[in-house]
Amino acid sequence: MSTATNQPPNPRIARSSLPGDTGKTRKGQEPNPVPEGLDPDDTLPRQQRRFDRTARLVGDEAMARLLRAHVVVFGIGGVGSFCVEALVRSGIGKLTLVDFDDVCVTNTNRQLHALKNTVGRPKVEAMAERARLINPRVVIETREVFYGAETADDLLPEDLRPDFVVDAIDNITAKTHLLHRLKERGIACVSSMGAAAKTDPTKIRVSDLKDSYNDPFARDIRSILRKKYGWEMTNGTGVPVVFSMERPVKPTALYYDQATGGFQCVCPPKEDRGHSCDDRLQIEGTLGFVTGAFGLACASVVVNTLSGRAPSI
Repeated sequence: MSTATNQPPNPRIARSSLPGDTGKTRKGQEPNPVPEGLDPDDTLPRQQRRFDRTARLVGDEAMARLLRAHVVVFGIGGVGSFCVEALVRSGIGKLTLVDFDDVCVTNTNRQLHALKNTVGRPKVEAMAERARLINPRVVIETREVFYGAETADDLLPEDLRPDFVVDAIDNITAKTHLLHRLKERGIACVSSMGAAAKTDPTKIRVSDLKDSYNDPFARDIRSILRKKYGWEMTNGTGVPVVFSMERPVKPTALYYDQATGGFQCVCPPKEDRGHSCDDRLQIEGTLGFVTGAFGLACASVVVNTLSGRAPSI
């Protein structure tokens, strides 16, 4: 009786990609050669094969920089959650996640960590848990704190020198304070402009802050940075931002708003919450494929810059 090992090979099953000569001529161009004199410490560890495809694009040395890099992300919402996911999947070795909010059921349409079993949990903890499932070796610090003038020294102390900061804050006062502090200290950053009230992810661009347009949020940020912090905008700010060329879409009232006389915030209450949906003058509409694309674009600036391919702005 014939056994499985005696069966002829199935022509529909490809051969295993084991080391060694396959006897076949490779189609297309050969890969770029390994740099001469490469330090073994600047190569991808064998146990980190989860980043094999990233390393084959950026190379061993750049991959080693990503694995050693520390990135701080302020704001773990619709933009920040997608950014964190992309950074972890790109091999960033250390992340600090800063956000004061808890997951709300209304986050479901646009935030990666918003799931049935995470509503009411701190966003930073839910996102950190997800990140560790992607890469068990990633080092993550969570700070359940609202960034502002009062907490800036604690969240960005003088001895902290991250390789990059992602600003995904949607509070304009906190955002401008953070951007000014980062500029004063010479810390590289990328900032997300208004991702709400937009429907077309193909209109997203990366530019210097002074060159963004069709974005009332960015316009107000520039105004505050000029008037309050003395920024000069004529020759550029040196701050890359992700923005959309699309003009904002006005929000629509919903039928169930009538029962409460207007929008009613249903997010979990939290003591000393300084920026809840109850405090906003208007609740903008959002789409996950737009806010997510903003977050992915922010991650691209970080990863490409750290790997030596900084976007030209």
